[in-house]
Amino acid sequence: MTQAAARHILVDTEEQCLKLKADIENGADFAVVAREHSSCPSSRDGGNLGTFGRGQMVPEFDAVVFSAPVGVVQGPVRTQFGYHLVEVTARQD
Repeated sequence: MTQAAARHILVDTEEQCLKLKADIENGADFAVVAREHSSCPSSRDGGNLGTFGRGQMVPEFDAVVFSAPVGVVQGPVRTQFGYHLVEVTARQD
């Protein structure tokens, strides 16, 4: 079974998501941005979600995590929870 590890930042608006993505692309540390801005409890751990398999996350999130290149920040990804920036940190088939 394919497994992935990822971290994310969850915010309420697409605009905020795009601004934070630009900050990260310009050198801001993903984990620091997650701690300061993410509304998910994972923010305490820099947005780290640990390792999980296909189907354990909402479909929109799953689609990104199991197709995006490792180490590249993706988003905004819209789910019922809000807007996410997602970084796949590892994946094994």
